Amino acid sequence: MEELMQYVWRYRLWPDLSLTTADGLAVEVVDQGRLNRGSGPDFFNAGIRIGGELWAGNVEIHVRASDWHRHGHDGDPAYDSVILHVVAYDDCEVCRSDGSVIPQVTMRCHEALEQEYRNFMQSPASELPCARHIADVPAIIMNDWLTALAFERLQRKADDVMKLVEATHGDWNTAAYVTLARAMGFGSNADAMERVARATPLRRIRRHADSQTAVEAMLIGRAGLLADPPRDPYEARLLADFRFYSHKFGTAEDLELLNCAGEPMPYTPPVWNLRQRPANSPLRRVVTLAAFMCAHGSPGQEMLAVGDYEQARQLFSFTIPQYWREHLTFGVTGAFPAAALAENSIRLLCINAIVPLKYAHGEYCGDERQRDEAVEMLQSLKPEKNSVTTLFETAGFAIKDAFASQAVLQLRRAYCEPRKCLYCRLGHKFLSSRIKCR
Repeated sequence: MEELMQYVWRYRLWPDLSLTTADGLAVEVVDQGRLNRGSGPDFFNAGIRIGGELWAGNVEIHVRASDWHRHGHDGDPAYDSVILHVVAYDDCEVCRSDGSVIPQVTMRCHEALEQEYRNFMQSPASELPCARHIADVPAIIMNDWLTALAFERLQRKADDVMKLVEATHGDWNTAAYVTLARAMGFGSNADAMERVARATPLRRIRRHADSQTAVEAMLIGRAGLLADPPRDPYEARLLADFRFYSHKFGTAEDLELLNCAGEPMPYTPPVWNLRQRPANSPLRRVVTLAAFMCAHGSPGQEMLAVGDYEQARQLFSFTIPQYWREHLTFGVTGAFPAAALAENSIRLLCINAIVPLKYAHGEYCGDERQRDEAVEMLQSLKPEKNSVTTLFETAGFAIKDAFASQAVLQLRRAYCEPRKCLYCRLGHKFLSSRIKCR
């Protein structure tokens, strides 16, 4: 409810009635101020005329006036600059830390606005809160918001790449390796795959890239997917190799395995989501990463050179070893194609690894052409097909390419699921349309 009150204040959506303080002084909002998303008062640099006198300062908003005391503001000097306290229920007087009384005004929300907001907040998690309104959104507003969302998501992914580059002192090959590993987790096992890559430095893989079994041993062992006792002779070989390399290199590695003091710490294998189809099992994802790394020793250079989907297909056209074409897992036979990755998987790796890497590299080098190439690649790829895109398509969204599918994923994850409807352009349009703005 407090968020709704902040929204109403920010956009001047309170009912068209005169505001007065608790002691009867007329209040005119000259400037409602700038919303503060950090600590301190809710709105900075407001201009409020109270009883004919113009005040400049900050505004704090609460549902109940007593929340001022409950939140400890009465003893916090950071709130001494508050010139107006806006509440829905005036149940007490409030003061600054020096004891001076703060002018207080009661502000109500429109009933229609409040009811619509409750409907949004109480809608089932599996649904879109505003699904029934989507068809009424003008195309220009929808396209503008989806474009902003797609860039918001792309920038977040590029920022993740840049953190890796900074952590490795400018090593784009390692950044590409870790980014690709995460993308090969395909959502449900992304964190686990990234953890395995962080714990198995690229320099170690490069040193043994001529031996598929050596690279598999290091990666599968780090993943915690080798059983003891082994289930067949091949697993026994990998287990022996993993023990040898663990003894040779030790268990404290780069990046993630340094604690906050920069000291080595023990490695704990990741927790995997095992509810996957055989072709997408954690073991096969790790094996696929091992096969790619044996085929491509400089992943950063090669991924950055990809300009379109056809070149991506060539980059990811590698095969898995014979053992994995004939086994579901260790000791369990089953037939699989020689190609390590299907068309849909290659497309997802373009979206989640190559595009963010190229966009980040373009920012790093100040190369606008490379950033444009990354965006154009998204716009040339088919859209993702998953539960989120299906949800939006059912509601009336037209998702024509991967740029649009990334946009709706961002909308769902960053706004719909956490119920940030007040910060969504669509939510703002739907809510504000419920009342007559001043």
